Amino acid sequence: MALRVGVDVGGTNTDAVLMDDQRVVASVKVPTTQDVTTGIAAALGRVAGRNTVGRVGAVMIGTTHFTNAVVEARNLNPTAVVRIGAPATTAVPPLIDWPPRLIEEIGDRTFVVHGGYEYDARPISPLDESEIRTVAKAIRDAGVMAVAVTGVFSPLKDDQEKWVASLLEKEIPGIRVSISSELGRLGLLERENATVMNASLANLADDIVRGLRLAVGVAGLTAPVWMTQNDGTLMSGDTARRFPAATFASGPTNSIRGAALLANVTDCIVIDIGGTTTDIGVLHNGFPREASGVVEVGGVRTNFRMPDIVSIGIGGGSIVRTDPELTVGPHSVGYRLEQRARVFGGDTLTATDLAVAAGMAEIGDPALVADLDRGFVEDSLALIEKKIAEAVDSVKTRRGAVDATLVGGGSVIVGGGIEGISRLVRPNHHDVANAVGASIAQVGGEVDRVVSLEDMSRESAVESARAEARQRCLEAGGLPDTVRIVEVEEIPLTYLPSNAMRVRVKVVGDLGLET
Repeated sequence: MALRVGVDVGGTNTDAVLMDDQRVVASVKVPTTQDVTTGIAAALGRVAGRNTVGRVGAVMIGTTHFTNAVVEARNLNPTAVVRIGAPATTAVPPLIDWPPRLIEEIGDRTFVVHGGYEYDARPISPLDESEIRTVAKAIRDAGVMAVAVTGVFSPLKDDQEKWVASLLEKEIPGIRVSISSELGRLGLLERENATVMNASLANLADDIVRGLRLAVGVAGLTAPVWMTQNDGTLMSGDTARRFPAATFASGPTNSIRGAALLANVTDCIVIDIGGTTTDIGVLHNGFPREASGVVEVGGVRTNFRMPDIVSIGIGGGSIVRTDPELTVGPHSVGYRLEQRARVFGGDTLTATDLAVAAGMAEIGDPALVADLDRGFVEDSLALIEKKIAEAVDSVKTRRGAVDATLVGGGSVIVGGGIEGISRLVRPNHHDVANAVGASIAQVGGEVDRVVSLEDMSRESAVESARAEARQRCLEAGGLPDTVRIVEVEEIPLTYLPSNAMRVRVKVVGDLGLET
């Protein structure tokens, strides 16, 4: 069987593992570099030795590149927004809820054209070809080479979006078009926002995928590169160039999936402590519990497939301050931990220093923190555990103590127990669980649509969605014998006529690798 390499790029460290089926053969943790890809190349070079590079069948990478670009409003390309929905949607223009810094970065070029559908696929108004050509000319004259196209109720019927995208591509050669029916779910503004984000990352996606492939080549690997998505599944490098926004929150997803394998559990709370943040999520049926509603990315409401994660600014690199009161985080030394933490000779007191002073970790030189007052160390660590306990409470769905799995390189800052957790498991290789999760990611297929039960039975609607989701998984590279259904939702929409129902089906399967 071919070996796999999993990589996860965090704010502090880049982790890599070499996996033989579900066994960790080797692992490495290196500081994340400013250009990120250099750190990836270093990690790959150390984890895949000269005798194993030829046996590696795939490299799976989870990266924070795209999330950081949106959060920090940098490296985004100018983007035009075309909404198909006039006259029904003109009262609420595109980008209405975007922070000014993001609008300034991508440009405020929005157009609302006639078209769109009602919930039952009846047209709102006919498309106007001359109107689209006028919009195309304005976009072309502005020199914009990325556009987001969103149609009202396009997840039900996407032909208008595809027609507009095709016309824009003819009128503006080389333009990159993102259409909302391929990205978001029902909910016009949130789906539109997700599509605009995706389009604004087009240039960065080209650079990142090219850089990742280069890093893999520098390490002597010839295996194909796959990237992890925010629902725990994989996409190829070429697909990542089309849908870079699908990687948002892939880091916490990888950690949760890795925790499931390392702890041999399918349902529990997962606490992932990195260098900068602690991410807490719920493992359900072997996959992260998805957020049921709107998720904010960079201050913008979206409806991506996102894990239901609570993040707090506590990690191994969190800065400890006492003025005006004792605080740990949210600021962190990040990837400069080995330069700034006191146990490494630096001048900044961090959570890692506290763990070393308390005898909970053997990192750096303990003599450099021997002067810390014992009571101060205990109070600081108690504050950390209190914050984590409060975050765990916010993801619970029932009262009482729960089981939890603790992973992440920063987990050394947690001692024996956390209030509200009955059993805390810290499995072997817990410090590289995120990379393990990337290495075992599967390919998936999902269908999310609204159907009218006046035209078909409930059973037929669900079976049709199952078959389509399975086919999408197979087309993504899933092995037929491994494809399984992990989630089926049937939601009656009583506020709509026509006996409408929302059907959502998700399937996953193992990636076929050459041996």
